[in-house]
Amino acid sequence: MTTFALIGAGPGLGLATARRFGTAGHHVALISRNTQHQDELAAELARDDIEARGFTADVLDPASLSAALHAAAEELGPIEVLQSSPVPRADFMKPVLETTAADLDDPLAFSVKGPVTCVHAVLPGMRELGRGTLLFVNGASAVRPNPKVAGASVAFAAESAYVAMLHGALASENIHAAQLIVPGAIRPDAEHSSPAALAERLYTMHSERGAFRQYSEPMPA
Repeated sequence: MTTFALIGAGPGLGLATARRFGTAGHHVALISRNTQHQDELAAELARDDIEARGFTADVLDPASLSAALHAAAEELGPIEVLQSSPVPRADFMKPVLETTAADLDDPLAFSVKGPVTCVHAVLPGMRELGRGTLLFVNGASAVRPNPKVAGASVAFAAESAYVAMLHGALASENIHAAQLIVPGAIRPDAEHSSPAALAERLYTMHSERGAFRQYSEPMPA
């Protein structure tokens, strides 16, 4: 059995995707900074007979990310699917004219160095399996820069470029890299952007593959 590794495990989208991939037969690695959340999510998934374990890491600490992913593969089985969907910090959201060079250090580490670290940690196992999926979830500023949230806009755009390059570079190896853009808020009552709907979309992106970028719903004008 292979593993679905979730970077940024939380009670909304994270739990929904963990449940969707776990129901499909994957073990689940819950990777986040908060061990209490990991335990709560693992217990919730256990009620659906899904084997899930928590692994502690900080997206801003590459060594902890690599260690968590290697431990997950060793304890649960090779990682076939990686989902990166951590929530950016509020201080990434400064207006563009208030954003200094130093203000970009953490957003770029979070949205670029973190994903690069994750990919390098899981890629050898995917190559050994002969298949794999790399899923990245971003907001609208990844494709439409928002001057009110400059740090996130710059970092998400860089992450988008990286995932686009992965999509082309890994296709011949049966490893699919893709990005899901969620233009608005994730809400339980949203038709296309509820946690359950997004989890189903992400599973379809894994199982059916297709384009590098998909949208949960049309971008507002």
